[in-house]
Amino acid sequence: MSRKLISFDWAIKRLLRSKANFGILEGFLSELLFEDITIEEILESEGNKELKDDKYNRVDIKVKNSKNEIVLIEIQYGRELDYMQRMLYGTSKVITEHMDEGDAYSKVVKVISINIIYFDFGDGDDYIYRGKTVFKGMHNNSILRLNASQKKLYRQQKIEDVYPEYYVIKVNNFNENAKNSLDEWIYFLKTEKIESNFKAKGLREAKKTLDYLKFDKEERANYEKFKQARHDQASAWESTYVIGKIEGKMEGKIEGKIEGEIEGEKKKAIEIAKNLLLAKFDSDMISKSTGLSKEEIKRIAKDFKH
Repeated sequence: MSRKLISFDWAIKRLLRSKANFGILEGFLSELLFEDITIEEILESEGNKELKDDKYNRVDIKVKNSKNEIVLIEIQYGRELDYMQRMLYGTSKVITEHMDEGDAYSKVVKVISINIIYFDFGDGDDYIYRGKTVFKGMHNNSILRLNASQKKLYRQQKIEDVYPEYYVIKVNNFNENAKNSLDEWIYFLKTEKIESNFKAKGLREAKKTLDYLKFDKEERANYEKFKQARHDQASAWESTYVIGKIEGKMEGKIEGKIEGEIEGEKKKAIEIAKNLLLAKFDSDMISKSTGLSKEEIKRIAKDFKH
């Protein structure tokens, strides 16, 4: 029977930043990117800081790939209505935070954004998506390529190797039938279990390091609080996403404002706002999601404290 393991998003914030545990992250990245990855360092960034509400569930990593190239990798979790923009913002932050002032643009290194998603993100039934930048001719469909000078300057062969690359792992779409080593990792991300026959890189170390039973009483209590907060956040997300999806049919946008279907149902809006406050959403997001004013949200938050 599989032992209970600590979830990956908890581990990545608290355990996997230690050099002693780099093998777990290296294994995950190697399986996902289909090449051997070696972690050089965990980078200092705004997203890597331990914040009270854990809003920025992100870690930036400097790695070396099988071609001996340096790549910056950002791994993040989240349940947000505007997550597409968060992905774009995240890669931009990684680039700007880790460039020295005065560096030429040619010094920008490849960034890979890995997004582990536990909510209904986009319209697609696969569980792993990869996004790259390609420039395609509008008249003859030809693909724009780097010339010889650019290849030398950028030390890359293709334009797509210069621009950020995105991976979206839609965990809930996985059917828990692990057909290969990468699937074994997705199985762990979804079930928090590692089966005895799994052979994916990093999973053997993860099974030892993330064993729930090895944690002391205080660590277990903190973890259980985290799990409850994550559950509350998921519930809040489900409420606001469904409402936003209905409203989003107007002009193809999902703005998450509670108008139309629940117009006049102020009580329901307040209940959703309470869930979002418990899940540590900020007032801007709650206001957008519920249609309540920031003043109303402040009053609700104040009532919580009494």
